[in-house]
Amino acid sequence: MEAERLAHEVIAKLRHAGHQAYLVGGCVRDVLLGGKPQDFDVATDARPDRIMSLFPNSGCVGAHFGVVLVRDLLAQVEVATFRSDNDYTDGRRPASVHFERDPRQDVLRRDFTINGLLMDPETGAVLDYVDGRADLDRRVIRAIGDPAVRFQEDHLRLLRAVRFAARLGFAIEPATLAAIRRDHVLVRSVAAERVRDELARILTEGGARRGFELLDESGLLAVILPEVAAMKGVEQPPQYHPEGDVWVHTLLLLEGLHHPTLTLALGALLHDVGKPNTFRVAERIRFDGHVEEGVRLTHQILTRLRFSNEEIEKVEALVANHMKFKDLPNMRQSTLKRFLRMADFLEHLELHRLDVMASNQRLESYELARQKLNEFPDEHLKPAPLVTGADLIAAGYHAGPIFATILNAVEDAQLEGRIHTAGEGLALVREMFPIDAPGRLADHSGKRQR
Repeated sequence: MEAERLAHEVIAKLRHAGHQAYLVGGCVRDVLLGGKPQDFDVATDARPDRIMSLFPNSGCVGAHFGVVLVRDLLAQVEVATFRSDNDYTDGRRPASVHFERDPRQDVLRRDFTINGLLMDPETGAVLDYVDGRADLDRRVIRAIGDPAVRFQEDHLRLLRAVRFAARLGFAIEPATLAAIRRDHVLVRSVAAERVRDELARILTEGGARRGFELLDESGLLAVILPEVAAMKGVEQPPQYHPEGDVWVHTLLLLEGLHHPTLTLALGALLHDVGKPNTFRVAERIRFDGHVEEGVRLTHQILTRLRFSNEEIEKVEALVANHMKFKDLPNMRQSTLKRFLRMADFLEHLELHRLDVMASNQRLESYELARQKLNEFPDEHLKPAPLVTGADLIAAGYHAGPIFATILNAVEDAQLEGRIHTAGEGLALVREMFPIDAPGRLADHSGKRQR
């Protein structure tokens, strides 16, 4: 891997120049767990100006904090000077730092013991000042030093603890979890973009169900996603949802995610977010309008968390359409084909599969959709139009909003196999939308339309 190669070259050059240098942090953790890190970070006693002089292609990404980005044509590596941190005043960054010669001082200011390991890439020897290797063996997330101090320093660490526990399948050490519970409201001060990124990683890196269970147990969920926390205890009709309430159902969807796209994972999380606000009991439990309410809340949540407009639109579409699969066996051919050609349809289909597997496990509509996708080639789902707006003008119709209605009617007939040529299409238009004066046509009530 190119990043690993570059990290080794950087360490070798720093050492040749008389400096200490080690792999540090997540890459060491992942190597010791038998994984393949994607990113490699280096820690050294060389000061930032010295690093930049040794690596002319480097760029300063945080000189005040001693971080330099070393790059070549194929990779880049962050190189950080050993440091200790002074007081944190904003819940994110230290007011100032002190560069150190002792790697132990650098480790003690880091977040969790499993991220505080240093490795010599030449020998594989590990420097461990915080019992991090034992915590890897014990499969626990433990804050370095006093957990309350670590979380007061950087409030995002509250979410990072959950993410690491979920992704690695580790437990959060009791004192560390107690500190998260005690100080969970600190997450309110974290920038929405940083919360968004942590939530995205919890949802997509593996262990999404465990991640959201920990968010709930720690009190963080009610602060950052109160609309999701509201699902707890909202009963569902047992004939459709034998698994339990809306929260349990949603957790089962998250458990079923395997390397999902972010939008699919968000769709799984939010597809029923409208149910708490629409719960009522009539002859049975009902959630009238929960799809529309879900779309509204989805937009509100994802906007608040600064997701992109494209991501918001995709997730809104997943929420808006997730109930339509139950109607699939009875859809007209034109409606079915339009449904199957919907943008990102495979994500919609996978959300439906997750939804039914987390409830009644009836996959008839899922299998029918797959069958129809195989049955219809793309040109049958979205054929070239037989009639265009220009054709309508040439036939004597005045351009206007009615054109959309006319062209949709023609496409319906085409998708259903009732017409096959442009001539048949125009004949259908004249039959359905007759002109009773030059350029004017009658609507269904007999009134003239321009």
